[in-house]
Amino acid sequence: MTETIPTAYDRREQATDSTRADQHPEPQGQGINQRLNWLRAGVLGANDGIVSTAGIVIGVAGASVGRGAIGLAGLAGLVAGALSMAAGEYVSVNTQRDTEKALIEQEKRELETMPEAELDELTEIYRRKGLSAPLARQVAQELTEHNALEAHLEAELKIDADDLSNPLTAALASALSFTVGALLPLLMIILTPESVRIPLTVVAVVIALVITGAVSARLGGAPAPRAVLRNVLGGLVAMAVTYLIGRLAGTL
Repeated sequence: MTETIPTAYDRREQATDSTRADQHPEPQGQGINQRLNWLRAGVLGANDGIVSTAGIVIGVAGASVGRGAIGLAGLAGLVAGALSMAAGEYVSVNTQRDTEKALIEQEKRELETMPEAELDELTEIYRRKGLSAPLARQVAQELTEHNALEAHLEAELKIDADDLSNPLTAALASALSFTVGALLPLLMIILTPESVRIPLTVVAVVIALVITGAVSARLGGAPAPRAVLRNVLGGLVAMAVTYLIGRLAGTL
């Protein structure tokens, strides 16, 4: 059979296709999920900053104290909250990372000591996904020959050994998102006139909670109206409770 020799045009087309693939790689599932998790954590961190700081400044303002005391209390709440969020996220992600590393080491040992059993396990995973037994075996064998550890980590544990979470990055992102959220009620109650500072702060907080509720619902694939309503009601309850406590404390 005569072999077809590619023309210059064909070679240019192949080079162009290769370049397009390099310039516009399709996002992989594991990376997308991780980015969505980071984004969701950032939205929730901002939400925490909004609600907790709003509760502090409105509670202190309810005691009818001066602008300086309100600002100081809000700033203290912002710093404490941001550090607390950062510390909690650092510990949590570090624990997750240690667990993932332990699972990776365990998988390495199993591949070294019982490769046939691991191959059978991988075959069964793909068979349960709908492949016929012979095809599942072929897929498992080819993936094992290419990179056995990567194949098992992805299929069994949904772990990417090259893309483990960074606890320091998580801590900084959490602290930053909390700070951004906390700045809204803090600046609103400091910069607005005393006669309207509480209602204006409440309105600004409600608008911000509508936004964070809608974004978190979209990221989680949940109905937005219900998520927004829960978010706003929770923030309003928190502000109402702290305001009443502040009013009562101001009368003592």
